[in-house]
Amino acid sequence: MTDTALHDAALVSKAWPFEEARKLLKRYPQGKPGGAPVLFETGYGPSGLPHIGTFQEVLRTTLVRRAYEVLTDGAPTRLVAFSDDMDGLRKVPDNIPNQGLLTAYLGHPLSRIPDPFNKYESFAHHNNAMLREFLDRFGFEYEFISSSDMYNSGQFDEALKGILRNWQAVMDIMLPTLREERRQTYSPVLPVSPKTHQVLQVPVEVVDAEAGIVRFEDHGDRVESCILGGNSKLQWKVDWAMRWVALGVDYEMCGKDLTDSVRESGRITRALGATPPEGLIYELFLDEEGQKISKSKGNGLTIDQWLTYGSEESLGLFLYREPKSAKSLHTGIIPKNVDEYWQFREKLASQPIEQQLGNPVWHLLRASGKSSNMGDKLPVTFSLLLNLVGVLGAGATREQVWSYLGNYVPDADPAKHPALDDLVGKALATNRDFIAPTLHRRKPEPQEAKALAALDAELAKAGEHASAEDLQNLVYAIGKAEQFGFENLRDWFKALYETLLGSSQGPRMGSFIALYGVANTRRLIAEALA
Repeated sequence: MTDTALHDAALVSKAWPFEEARKLLKRYPQGKPGGAPVLFETGYGPSGLPHIGTFQEVLRTTLVRRAYEVLTDGAPTRLVAFSDDMDGLRKVPDNIPNQGLLTAYLGHPLSRIPDPFNKYESFAHHNNAMLREFLDRFGFEYEFISSSDMYNSGQFDEALKGILRNWQAVMDIMLPTLREERRQTYSPVLPVSPKTHQVLQVPVEVVDAEAGIVRFEDHGDRVESCILGGNSKLQWKVDWAMRWVALGVDYEMCGKDLTDSVRESGRITRALGATPPEGLIYELFLDEEGQKISKSKGNGLTIDQWLTYGSEESLGLFLYREPKSAKSLHTGIIPKNVDEYWQFREKLASQPIEQQLGNPVWHLLRASGKSSNMGDKLPVTFSLLLNLVGVLGAGATREQVWSYLGNYVPDADPAKHPALDDLVGKALATNRDFIAPTLHRRKPEPQEAKALAALDAELAKAGEHASAEDLQNLVYAIGKAEQFGFENLRDWFKALYETLLGSSQGPRMGSFIALYGVANTRRLIAEALA
């Protein structure tokens, strides 16, 4: 495949990362002026720890970044992970030590509050370190920028003056969006009190835009103060627009809950004489019941929970899919995503370039820098592993599972199959926490018992070394035989799953029997018929 073929296919690909990247081609038909890098941004609120939403936004933005690089034959790009750590502390989080320490700092910028963990110079520095560790763990390529560093160093000063110069235009955009009571006290600028060091929510009057001087009331005193050099913070929507202008952001995506913010921040950006970034508004996650996920309800799934029961690649596939559609996020969806990831990956090497660009794994491999691994195959599906460990019981061990894998995988060695070994661990965890506690094998109905007895007799003839395909054909033949009375093969397989495996769904039985062993499967049948 030539670079030209890849470029031409990318120009018309319907894969959403390319559709997003083409917005940037339209923004800069001749490339960004002066050969400057196109700037992608993701935002992070450091009042809490990084979570699955953080991972989602950085991954999806990286997918668009890599797609843009393909479309432009490698034009320079940057990805900024921006921490909004000048925010004032609104409440003391429940999940931290030394909570009493922070009570005295309510309203103070997060970067000027002691670290309750006693490791860093501030609470924001602690949480920023957690963010960087989190992003590094997954190998993302990014630059970290702290809001407090930008404010304190004066790098936002010129953009802050722009807000003061265009004060009335900003107020005209924001005031109609507020309740009447809020309008009376609203100010785009939140000065930091020289007295208490709190971020103040008070009306502000511009005195000298070029010098950054404003007038406001500070605990009963009317004061004039310079808001530059870290002595203020902007309200959220104004701050977002100012950041876009100051940094020259070209692309930023966000959740549906920020739709109004995107609109109003975009209008403010234009009032400041700049162009808002391109972007994607993605749908939010739902829980198993279809309800919105909420931190207070605790009905979500953490990234560590996903990675306990599934692979990082499977999480990537889940997050790649249909960003504009709401998706349920719960442990039950993990096995399907694990297997489908490997199905997509196996197909990749044999697909023509047009189909490759529509294959989610093509994008995920480029995002992780592993694009040479196309066509890799997993010797056993994850669903088959889950069925195996389900039969082995809650006490199943990794060594035990690998001993059975020797029946099915010619060179069954964890060192030779690290991805499979990783999934063995995930299967054992899933079995321990979800499968074993709910497994129930029902007794077979009379005609099912006759079919099981016939299957046992055929397995005895087939012997231990029969292939998975031969075993599958044998199972099929019994299901089709008229004397056992199955209306369709689905009923026969459902009976096998429910009586032998204790589950309503299951694998290709030929593959399972080959993996578990003919003699062991005959023991399962004997137990079902007892």
